[in-house]
Amino acid sequence: MDAEMLYGAFQGMGCDKDVLIDILTQRSNAQRLMIAEAYREVYGRDLIADLKENLSDHFKQVMVGLMYPPVLYDVHELWHAMKAAGTDENCLIDILASRTNEEIYRIKEAYSLEYNSDLQQDLYSETSGHFRDTLINLAQGVRAQGYADPVMAAQDAMVLWEACQQKTGGHKNMLQMILCNKSYQQLWMVFQEFQSISGQDIVCAIRSCYDGYFQELCVAIILCLRDRSSYFAYRLYNAIHELGFHNKTVIRILVSRSEVDLMNIRRRYKERYGKSLFHDIKHYASGHYERALIALLAGDVEDY
Repeated sequence: MDAEMLYGAFQGMGCDKDVLIDILTQRSNAQRLMIAEAYREVYGRDLIADLKENLSDHFKQVMVGLMYPPVLYDVHELWHAMKAAGTDENCLIDILASRTNEEIYRIKEAYSLEYNSDLQQDLYSETSGHFRDTLINLAQGVRAQGYADPVMAAQDAMVLWEACQQKTGGHKNMLQMILCNKSYQQLWMVFQEFQSISGQDIVCAIRSCYDGYFQELCVAIILCLRDRSSYFAYRLYNAIHELGFHNKTVIRILVSRSEVDLMNIRRRYKERYGKSLFHDIKHYASGHYERALIALLAGDVEDY
């Protein structure tokens, strides 16, 4: 039935975009993949290709993005962040700083299969400096799991303190090695020790000591460790209010987190910024693009 309605939406003089929104935003990713398979079997056509042919601009990006399995969507975003005109460093940060070891492993495998290319090699060729080193470390997906050592935490906290004081290349290396390789449980303890030693929160310290994308990546790792939903709420707010509604960022977060923690992101956004995500998207987006984004939020009208 869904496949039939989608096919019908593409017929005639104009595409019925409301039908596309009503179906594709209200089905799970697994259901959308089944719809695409039925569409191919019955009509001999590729649903993604038809979406690309009949839609345009940001609305097309939302609808097409919904049709990829989550890991392939991440892969697609990473590839285009590096291979399109100009590297999109913030996309690389959002994905690699927030994914687990298992998710990173699946991303690397799918990246190789989809593009016949190695993710770490592409990161090496498309980025530079300590930012590159940190991304490549994250892309290895070798973070330790589930172990915390109080003695080591005190030592690591001192290393971080020295890294914030001296800021040499060697200290930057030690900073990123700790942030990328220590378990989340260990890092919680390290950050508490750092607060005791320095009298500063680790995020404030890194922001005052470093700059550029290296700083942003280090901060993203810490914020994702503390609360991924709050991190993505923060990124959405910046994309909407400080970057003049950065469509690519808004779309990427809403699509990629739609079946992960989008409802928690909504909640954190309202708690932190006083207005709902629904309200802000409604204010800045328009047309079918706006309707698709609002549909992904699954309500939120009560917070308008």
